[in-house]
Amino acid sequence: MTRPHGSHRTTTRVLRDAIEAQEGDDITLDTLLVPLRSRAFGVMLLVFAIPNFIPVPIGIGGAMGVLTVLLGLQMLFGLEHPLVPAWLRRKSMHRTRVERFLERTSRITGWLERWCRPRLEPVTRLPWSMLSGLALVILGVLLALPIPFTNYLFGVVLLAFSFALLERDGALLLAMWMTSAVLLVLSFLFSHALLDLMHQMF
Repeated sequence: MTRPHGSHRTTTRVLRDAIEAQEGDDITLDTLLVPLRSRAFGVMLLVFAIPNFIPVPIGIGGAMGVLTVLLGLQMLFGLEHPLVPAWLRRKSMHRTRVERFLERTSRITGWLERWCRPRLEPVTRLPWSMLSGLALVILGVLLALPIPFTNYLFGVVLLAFSFALLERDGALLLAMWMTSAVLLVLSFLFSHALLDLMHQMF
């Protein structure tokens, strides 16, 4: 059962309103954090997912992977809110890139927002949130590895993970834990098969 649209401002609606209220061509991280500060882990994860959907220099997956690992470690150590350095809070992204991200992911986010709702909420809080931290560490490491054609896939997973945290959806969070475990196994098998192929070729 979905929530009544009139009683709930969706996450993307809150973000769009925050972006529209920001003057100039650059959007700072603080612009996205302030309206959803109580769910800052989800916001940070959403920010780390953005570059995976936008044409950017090679190696961005590695950088976003490292940041995802650091975010996951904070959850794994039991922090209730992420520690965000001042320089990172002031970091800006061009407005058109953020808007393009919202457009490119509108079908995915629309589906997530139709089905996400607060449920199994204890799963989203301590001590269970430490498992979310472990899953994010796994996803961050996989994203940082030079595995071809996986940025978009991991971007979608991070996007779903961020919405689970933003909407306090414990059921979706459980699904993301299992997805992280499956991706870890598949990545191991893929890497092992690739190494065997290279060994046979050379």
